[in-house]
Amino acid sequence: MKLMVVIVQDADAAALVKEFTQKRLTVTKLASTGGFLREGNTTLLLGVSETDLETAKQIVQDKCRSRTRFITPGVPVAEQPEPFLAQPVEVPVGGAVAFILNVEEFFKV
Repeated sequence: MKLMVVIVQDADAAALVKEFTQKRLTVTKLASTGGFLREGNTTLLLGVSETDLETAKQIVQDKCRSRTRFITPGVPVAEQPEPFLAQPVEVPVGGAVAFILNVEEFFKV
């Protein structure tokens, strides 16, 4: 048994949860916040058998995508160079980060 911890952008979460449940993979959804952009993410927890692990990984790869966004860096006004006041910067967002952990013991009540 493995524990998958999958962190995705909120925009990808609904389709991902739907696909997991259609494949009969039990998933728990937690709201989380990203550290870089301080925006909403979704953290998914899945208990996955060894035989379903590759299927679960493929679902994440198929349903999550990277995108780009423009953000305005948070540089204090006093420190900004004159001609570049609050210039937006394009940054990649989205995709997925997944951790797969060994589960020593599992029980369900």
